[in-house]
Amino acid sequence: MEDLKQLKEKLKALLEKEAFKKGDFTLSSGKKSNYYLDGRVITLTPEGAYLVGKIVLEMIRGKNIAAVGGPTLGADPIVGAVAVLAHQQQVPIKTFIVRKSAKEHGTQRQVEGPQLKAGERVVLVDDVATTGKALVEAKAALDNIKVTIDCAIVIVDRQEGAAENLANAGLKLEAIFTKTELGV
Repeated sequence: MEDLKQLKEKLKALLEKEAFKKGDFTLSSGKKSNYYLDGRVITLTPEGAYLVGKIVLEMIRGKNIAAVGGPTLGADPIVGAVAVLAHQQQVPIKTFIVRKSAKEHGTQRQVEGPQLKAGERVVLVDDVATTGKALVEAKAALDNIKVTIDCAIVIVDRQEGAAENLANAGLKLEAIFTKTELGV
């Protein structure tokens, strides 16, 4: 069985090979950047999904977490990977997705998936954090249903304010990698 260090080494190599792009980009935060980390290029591949899901499960092991989820679209493949691996490992964990806003039909929910109960401990996930805006918005939706958010885990923290913005919202950011660790 691979340990966390080995899993991270494989994921780092995959990120560097497949997800890192140089050029002129506008990020979802509105910021301009000379590089882009496309997390979905990783999380939507079998190897990337496996590595990220496995690392997230290792990071939450022993924390008594009831559910893992996050803002659509970045969290969607991560949540799917965590769900499958948790089932294979017989880890009792639910998963969820947070919509940008509640849907206007059907159940009219903003948080989709198995019903989360007030007081349950959850972890937010996303692929890349720049300012952390999507995670802060997801936290607000979860606060409305009174779950306890342990932390937010991202594949890459671009180190452009997300940790500080999440801290101001009362949430700790944990990154599998920082921009510095990737040598960006």
